[in-house]
Amino acid sequence: MKYLSNEAISKLENLQIKAKKVVEGFIVGLHKSPYHGFSVEFSDHRAYGPGDEIRHIDWKLWAKTNRFFVKRYEEETNLKAHLIIDQSNSMAYSSHSINKLEYSKILAASFSYMLIKNQDAVGMYLFDSKVKKSILPRSTRSHLSVLLSEMEKIIPQKDTNIARALHECADKTNKKGLVILISDLMDEQEDVLTGLKHFLYKGHEVIVFHILDPQEINFDFDERVRFKDLELGTDIITDPRQIKQTYQKNMNKFIDFYRQNCGKNRIDYIQISTNQPLDTALTEYLAKRKKLN
Repeated sequence: MKYLSNEAISKLENLQIKAKKVVEGFIVGLHKSPYHGFSVEFSDHRAYGPGDEIRHIDWKLWAKTNRFFVKRYEEETNLKAHLIIDQSNSMAYSSHSINKLEYSKILAASFSYMLIKNQDAVGMYLFDSKVKKSILPRSTRSHLSVLLSEMEKIIPQKDTNIARALHECADKTNKKGLVILISDLMDEQEDVLTGLKHFLYKGHEVIVFHILDPQEINFDFDERVRFKDLELGTDIITDPRQIKQTYQKNMNKFIDFYRQNCGKNRIDYIQISTNQPLDTALTEYLAKRKKLN
C-alpha cells in the first residue's frame, strides 16, 4: 500500500489482482505494527483426517514417526463472514478518480481474499432497495473466484432501502458470524439502526464501514453548482458557499448519529473516505477479528 495509491489499484486489470495487491501490501506492513503475528501462524500438530488438505501435512514429522500429521494454525476458528454491499445509485458518486462503489468493491474483494486466505468462510449479499444477490459462505479458493466474479459485475442500481435489505439479510443468515456492512448509509437513520440491531438479536457480530466521498464531508465547492439526486433524478442549482456551514453541520450530525448509536449497541463503526488508503479499513477489520478470537 506504500507503493500503490487507490487510483493506481483501481486501474489494475481485475478484482483478483486488486485484492491481492491490497492484502499482500497490507500484510507486509504488519511486520512492524501492533498486529504483527495476527495473520495465520503455525501453532502445533493434529492427526491427519478426511478433508484435510495434503499441502498442510508435515512431511518432516512423517519421516520421523511414519504417521501423518497436519500443521494446526492459530486462526482455525471456522469464522463465517457475511459481506453486505450497497449497490444503490448514490454509491456511484465521486469527486475524484474512484467512486464509492468501486472503492467498496475493492474493499470487499480484499476482505474476501484475506478471510479465505485464513481459511474462514465468506458469503455475500448485494442490495439496493432490496437484496439482489445472495451467496452462501464457503472457504474454498474456488469460492473466492465466485465472489470476485460477482463483485466484478456490480453496477449502480436503483434507489436505496437499506433497512429493508438488512432485515431480509438477517432473516436469511441463521448461523452466528461476522456481518460486514459496506454502504454510504444514505437512508433513514433510525430504520438503518433497527436493521443492524436485527443481526445483533440473532447473535451476530457487526462491523459497519461507512463509505463517503471527501466532498460529501468537506463540501469544498467554490462556485455555483448543479446538484443532482442520483436516485430520485431531481436537481437543484445553488451557491455552495452560502450553505456550506449548514450542510457540514447536518453531515456531522448524520455521521455522529451512526458513531454514537453503533457504539451504544456494540456495533463497530468505521467512517472512511474514498481518498483514504484501503489498509485503514483492513486494520479496523483485524482489530475486530482479534476481539472475536
